[in-house]
Amino acid sequence: MLKRVGKDFNTEGVRTPISQAHFPAPFHEGLEYSSPARGTWNIVHTGMLIPESHQIFVCALGCLRGVVLTAAEMNALGRYSSIQIREENVLDGGMENLMIEGVTDIIRKLDYRPKAILLFISCQHFFLAYDQKLVFEVLRKHFPDICFVDCYMIPTLRKSGLTPDQKMRIQMYSMWEKHPFDPEKVNLIGSNLQTAESSELRRTVEENGFSFWDLYRCKDFEDYLAMAEAPLNLVYEPTALLAAEDLKKRLGQEYLYLSFTYDFEELEYNYQLLADALKIEKPDFSEDRKRAKKAIAHAAAVIGDTPIAVDYTFTFRILSFARMLLESGFKVDEIYADAFLPEDEENFRWIQEHYPDLIISATNRPMMRFLHGTEKKILAIGQKAAYFAGTDYFVNVTESGGFYGYDGIVQIMRLMEDAFYHSKDRRTIIQRKGYGCESCI
Repeated sequence: MLKRVGKDFNTEGVRTPISQAHFPAPFHEGLEYSSPARGTWNIVHTGMLIPESHQIFVCALGCLRGVVLTAAEMNALGRYSSIQIREENVLDGGMENLMIEGVTDIIRKLDYRPKAILLFISCQHFFLAYDQKLVFEVLRKHFPDICFVDCYMIPTLRKSGLTPDQKMRIQMYSMWEKHPFDPEKVNLIGSNLQTAESSELRRTVEENGFSFWDLYRCKDFEDYLAMAEAPLNLVYEPTALLAAEDLKKRLGQEYLYLSFTYDFEELEYNYQLLADALKIEKPDFSEDRKRAKKAIAHAAAVIGDTPIAVDYTFTFRILSFARMLLESGFKVDEIYADAFLPEDEENFRWIQEHYPDLIISATNRPMMRFLHGTEKKILAIGQKAAYFAGTDYFVNVTESGGFYGYDGIVQIMRLMEDAFYHSKDRRTIIQRKGYGCESCI
């Protein structure tokens, strides 16, 4: 990596006090940089949650490199195949034949019969007069026992329209068909990570006579399809909201958005919404609340005035989380984030008013690759925060880790204390793709 000699780096446009930051996007868009913190999930990891499914990626060799490495790293090459697009495939107008013949050849050579094929097309298909409808009609005719779902690896479109994460979550449930509803069934959809069994969210559902379903509970493809029987889908990841809306439109499943929050009053409001949706009396969460307050107080006493850095990959509501820490006496010095959710605006304004010197730092600006590292001890919460702060004392969690509600706060506080006392091998850990997935690294 080349560095300019004899000139200090200018942090303008990559780091700013929150008092001078704009909401929801503190920094201008431009050339982007991707740090080596790889714990967040990508479309390969997410697709693997569908049991008895097989993924086929159709794109150029350079693009295939990333996805095949993901499949290899998570020891899932047996559920992954690829079709390489070459120059002649672009020029001769035979993309449809390449797709049909390639997929057919893969299916016939597999040593098992998948129940579903996730067929990923790429940017090149959008540049050509490619007939997607024809390809899927032929494949479904030839293989009527296999469900085919169209998936997309289109990074060139991620700045306009739906993001790859949003589109992937819609397609994840697109194979569901309308069934008579089972009134005792409740789904959690759109989450990459399993909700902790100790969470009061699951407890509220299960202790009131309902069965709690997510993709982790599905033992086979039939279980996956049977999730369509639930009249209610719970959602707490914002990237899954459009998937919930699609299911409501197609299948008539209602949905309830229980946004991740670290504010106790907002959490109680969410649980009231849940109780209303389940038509039950809202449980008394006073003991759960006491446990959470006790865990926060204990962690604050242990960690003291040690500087804390947090990043957006740790939780969807990073400002809600940062505010909870600040209100509880923790010393949060820096937040690494490129944009914030609209629902976090109140927390943004509160931090601006009460902690105007707190630093907001970009994670995708090229200059940031030169600005990490410090001699003092910093507790980082999230992999990107650990990388940019240059600390081995960090909480290794992404996408909220399945920790929801009061119990989630208790679990996070314990992880913070452990991270404060025990260093980790940052370089090895953060380069593993897909936190929570099996890794061969």
